[in-house]
Amino acid sequence: MLPELEEELLLLEEKLEKAVNHLSAEYVTVRAGRANPKILDNITVDYYGSPTPLRQMANITVPEARMLVINLFDKSATKETVKAISASDIGINPTDDGKVIRLVFPQLTEERRKDLVKQVKKMSEDCKVVLRNERRDILDRAKKLKKDMNFSEDELASFEKDVQKTLDKYIENAEELYKTKEKEILEI
Repeated sequence: MLPELEEELLLLEEKLEKAVNHLSAEYVTVRAGRANPKILDNITVDYYGSPTPLRQMANITVPEARMLVINLFDKSATKETVKAISASDIGINPTDDGKVIRLVFPQLTEERRKDLVKQVKKMSEDCKVVLRNERRDILDRAKKLKKDMNFSEDELASFEKDVQKTLDKYIENAEELYKTKEKEILEI
């Protein structure tokens, strides 16, 4: 294979990897009835006038399957932290006893589980669209390269097969992530 095409294939693989990793990161934030500290990753607290990520301000533990305990390093920030968690989109009301903040995750209803599965499936499909768009873009670039560099149709066809093999591998990875998350959501 021509070095230019090999370079394009490596670039494609890097972009596909990023897309699947993004899907995996999105799945972590989907609440599946279990307590997961990562659900708090996007929460920032107004701490002495500057927005500070909650994870930098506290020790977050999971004492039970459906409970998070947030132990702030600076107890004076409790009120602001509770306000930030309440204002976030995680859908859980925090309770604080002056020492720690507790988040109790309610048991998911069957209807909510089905909605979450639909949401997760949509995320998976969106990821696959991104993957296929990357394939289209790289094949367009390869056709332009063919005109500019005058390599053969056979080389182009071989490159297209390699691109498809790579794409299939990443689509399979995305599908595996979806099946794992679906199983987690539907598990009672």
